[in-house]
Amino acid sequence: MSKKVLTQEGFDKLMLELEGLKTDGRIRVAERIKTAKEYGDLSENAEYQEAKEERAFIEGRIMELEHLTKTSTIVQANSGGETVGVGCKVKVEKDGLQSEFTIVGSTEADPANNRISLESPIGEALMDKKIGDIIEVELPSGVTHYKVLEIN
Repeated sequence: MSKKVLTQEGFDKLMLELEGLKTDGRIRVAERIKTAKEYGDLSENAEYQEAKEERAFIEGRIMELEHLTKTSTIVQANSGGETVGVGCKVKVEKDGLQSEFTIVGSTEADPANNRISLESPIGEALMDKKIGDIIEVELPSGVTHYKVLEIN
């Protein structure tokens, strides 16, 4: 398994989520289990079963986040550089329309908010490009071209 890449911002968000799950999440689910046990027969107690499932989910997410935060490489944002890198905001033009993307690690990707993974087709094609470069990207809808306008 290859190392994951995180920006400092992404790492900080994961650490905040991890701390919340270890404290508030565990406390909340423990209280749910305790309350559900008071209802009696555990074999037919849906609230108890749901609380146990939530506990399993929280513990699984804690393990995932601990592994991710221990094994990921944190990269410094390459903002203001001459080439596109992780953490950069890149303004591109396609068919006369401009878009702006932030290049992030795969765990931080959020395409709806223009945060694209460096492992995505567009992110991968943009890496190490300079202002004025034209990239060709193979997408499910076909080949498309982007021109790099700005790198921040």
